Parts: sequence; structure tokens; C-alpha cells
Amino acid sequence: MMGMFDTILDRIGRRLASLLVKQAPGYQPYTPSDYDTLSGILEPGDVLLVEGDQIISGTIKYLTQSTWSHAAFYIGDALVGENDRDDINAPRLIEVTIGEGCSAVPLARYQRYNTRICRPYRLTEEDRRKIVEFMISKIGLQYDTRNIFDLLRYFLPLPVPQRWRRRAIAFGSGDPTRAICSSLIAQAYQSIGYPILPEITLAPGRAHAESAHARKEILHIRHHALFAPRDFDLSPYFRVVKPTIEKGFDYRDLTWSEKVSEKDVLRARTLARKSETETEISAKED
Repeated sequence: MMGMFDTILDRIGRRLASLLVKQAPGYQPYTPSDYDTLSGILEPGDVLLVEGDQIISGTIKYLTQSTWSHAAFYIGDALVGENDRDDINAPRLIEVTIGEGCSAVPLARYQRYNTRICRPYRLTEEDRRKIVEFMISKIGLQYDTRNIFDLLRYFLPLPVPQRWRRRAIAFGSGDPTRAICSSLIAQAYQSIGYPILPEITLAPGRAHAESAHARKEILHIRHHALFAPRDFDLSPYFRVVKPTIEKGFDYRDLTWSEKVSEKDVLRARTLARKSETETEISAKED
């Protein structure tokens, strides 16, 4: 009897999971980085934040009040053979998703998305090796789709008060790490004693949370299971790396047009109408 019940829960859970990872209409990347640019800048241990385009992405962005809904961990060539160094489809990222669990995926998967690179400051080579090995050891971790309550938290139809949003991410599950991508990465960094959130201190010159609400929230989410992608972006211990700047951007090399022609305006309006039409068609098909 229990086996049949688990089977039913699993089927319902798989259906809910398939809906959550369905692409949401209207996503348009603003400044995506191509594969060559990303691969030339990323270093093992970097966290790649992604502005996702799935239904679950919108919920995570709302609950965390952030642009970033997903986080992946860059491992470089740790799983790539000598003959596959130049293969764009070689696995160079480790991520956790509801549909696939913890898996190694190609960096090219996110070359058409808005992304942000967050790099730990002065990470030693020994600790870099440890966290890469930690993430690799988690490959194959599966999300239990029978935990329906863990999935239902992403179908929140009503506005959630700000003080409850972070807690809503962990609602229904004792181990949300199996669903939240950033949680496993946070666990990896905590395993080597590397901080992510600011200290609870008022010492002059030290990065700290200003308000009492922020300090209370930081204390609440010390457990790795409650970390969100935005925490790496806002962390005082991770450096935001922008490929364009790292490659030697010089504003003096830009050529500015003195004025925008009517032809340029008409072209922009045409492209905007085309994008709106495609979004409406996609929405109707869904």
C-alpha cells in the first residue's frame, strides 16, 4: 500500500517538476556573454549566477528580490579529458536542478543568458581543489519528487511579506539543498570555512549588516540550505568579475554617433513590435 502511495506521489511530483522547468514567455537577455568570453574569464571555484527563463526562475527571483534565479559552480577542466579540451559541450559546470538533480553540464548552456561571475577573494589552491572535489562528489544527488510540499512552494500565487520570503524557499522540506542550486555551493564553501554573508558586527571598518532586520535575517540563514543566488552577488567576500572590463575595456575606443537618425528609431520600433508579437504568440501556445 505504501509503495503504491509513493508511486502516486512520485508521478504527481514529476508532473509538478515538469511545469516548473517550463520556459516562461517573454525572456529577453540584455547583455549575454558568449562561450569564448566566459571560458576565457572563469576560474575553478567561481560561481556563475544566471537570470533564468523558467517558471521556477520567476518565483525564486520574486522570493529573493533579485535578478538572479540560478547558480552554477565552475570546475574548469576537472572532468574533461586531454582530447576534449576544446569541446564546447564538455562538462565544466556543476549545478542542481529539479529536473536533473546534481549534474555536470556544459558552460555553453548559459552563453545566451544574462550572467554574473562571482569569485572568492584570495582562495588558496588547496581550498580551491577541495571545493571542486566536494562539488564533483555530489554529482548524482537526486531530488525526491515525492516531496510534493517542497515543489508547491514554487507555485505561490499570493504576495508574500518580505520577512517571510526567504523562509518560503525552505518551506516543506528538511533538505532544500536538493532543489536549490545555490545551497549546495554554499555548503561547499562552508566546508572549507569560507564566508558568504557579512559578519554580525558593528566594528568600524568591517563589512556588516546595518539594520536589525538584516542582522536577524543573516543569523537565520547561516545554514547552507537557506542560501540564495543573490547572496553570492551581495557578499562582501566575493568579487564580481565582468568579462568586458577584464578583457581591457577602454571607453576612449568607443565611437559615438552625434545623433540618432529617424531610420534607427524606426528600426528599433520594428524590432520591439516583433518581440512583443513573438511573446504574445508564445503565451497563447503555452
